[in-house]
Amino acid sequence: MISFVGAGAGDPELITLKGYKLMQAADLVIYAGSLVNEKILQYCKPDARLVNSAFLSLDEIMDLMLEAHNKDEQVVRLHTGDPSLYGAIGEQMQILNENNIPYTIVPGVSSFLAAAASLKREYTVPDKTQTLIITRLEGRTPVPGKESLASLSKHQASMAIFLSVGMIEQVVEELLNGYPPDAPAAVVSRASWQEEQIIQGSLQDLSKMTKEAGITKTALILVGDFLKNSGQSKLYDKGFSHEYRKAGT
Repeated sequence: MISFVGAGAGDPELITLKGYKLMQAADLVIYAGSLVNEKILQYCKPDARLVNSAFLSLDEIMDLMLEAHNKDEQVVRLHTGDPSLYGAIGEQMQILNENNIPYTIVPGVSSFLAAAASLKREYTVPDKTQTLIITRLEGRTPVPGKESLASLSKHQASMAIFLSVGMIEQVVEELLNGYPPDAPAAVVSRASWQEEQIIQGSLQDLSKMTKEAGITKTALILVGDFLKNSGQSKLYDKGFSHEYRKAGT
């Protein structure tokens, strides 16, 4: 069986129990070495074959997976965070589908979730925002025009921007089309790793602070009012009725 497994944001203990069990049983683990914390490989059995995909092409990765599958071996394709977010698993799944090879996908804790935990913030704040936008700045990978940061910024929703910190000046410039200059913003580098680094301030100062901190990659940019103190949900308000509790009780 072939399994795509989300390794989590960085802390090895953030892998799911299901992912952990698959790692323990795997004969072959192909991991994204440029992004996955290699400490997570301690969960593998001693004789497991460990291959860093950072040096491989898609064809080479798939050859390894198909060869192991044909030997009835257990294969884990280990991706950083959650495989469904910027994980480049689509082309891998397509080849498996074309060859009628079954596979499973195990979700993981994405860095945008780990970042919120480190910041002790909630993305969906009552009376402030109930929307979270996950996106990136256009670089070598194109972004549809209707999804530009300048366009999305006009919603002033909570926003998590991946794969863009190396272009922080352009990110801020586009965000200022919708957010005010004093909008709260943050950069979280290597969320949940031991070397995690957090920068917080106003949007207008974010580029300067990020550069001064020397953060150029493997970081998430966050912006929105959720970074201020949270509001109060109605869920546990004693004056709010729902299916399990009447108001006043």
